Amino acid sequence: MSSAGAGTGRRVYGVHGVGEVLRARPKDVQAVFVAQGRRPDAALDQALSRASVDAEPRTPLELDHLAKGGRHQGVVAIVGPYPYRGLDELLGQPADAVLGPLVVLDQVQDPRNLGAIVRSAYALGSTGLVLPERRSTGVTATVVRTSAGATEHLPICRVVNLVRALEAMQAAGWWLVGAAGQSGQFDQSGQSGPAGPAGQPPEALDLADRVALILGSEGKGLRPSTAKHCDFHVAIPMAGDLDSLNVSVAAGILLAEAARQRRGR
Repeated sequence: MSSAGAGTGRRVYGVHGVGEVLRARPKDVQAVFVAQGRRPDAALDQALSRASVDAEPRTPLELDHLAKGGRHQGVVAIVGPYPYRGLDELLGQPADAVLGPLVVLDQVQDPRNLGAIVRSAYALGSTGLVLPERRSTGVTATVVRTSAGATEHLPICRVVNLVRALEAMQAAGWWLVGAAGQSGQFDQSGQSGPAGPAGQPPEALDLADRVALILGSEGKGLRPSTAKHCDFHVAIPMAGDLDSLNVSVAAGILLAEAARQRRGR
């Protein structure tokens, strides 16, 4: 298919992802393409109308090409660059405000995991999400779709040096809580064990205000350089012999506990 008329921006696809881009940043939308003869989606049509954007029909093959094989649900949008936020913006909150956690991801590379984490973070009141620029997925079309468009509402920051970002968080009054594996032990003091830092259960820590929840990569967890900067470590109690949960599941559990504690204040 010729790229003429398709624009040169990033692709966003899926009904929810495209709809949220239209609602959050309509001026960034260059074009929206829908499958010829597709059954109208009421919410998407409403978002298109409010954004004053006319959808252009395309064949399924053309949409497949635009989405580069992604599951587009019959709709693809061409939009401007993703608007990452600055770390100073996330940290520069009023001193008297009660703030939901920052979610910090240490080299999480699976876009589906990132999308699921963004969705949970937005739904459960996170202040924002911080990613390193290297060895980490950024906000891709898959991330937008998996997040159901939550990427368009949750502030997301990318930093060059994660350790320096953690130090900036501490200087701004945020506590750093790193997620640790179960490691077959449970040390209430939170001291390091032979298999890495042991953690306290989520309910034993104060997660209600100005806490950065730091989760590691899918395979190795937190890097030592990241773990040693944490003020506390947390481990989710589990039955059976498994040492860890999927990173997106762990993030959801910790964010839910933080939200529960904020409600109880």
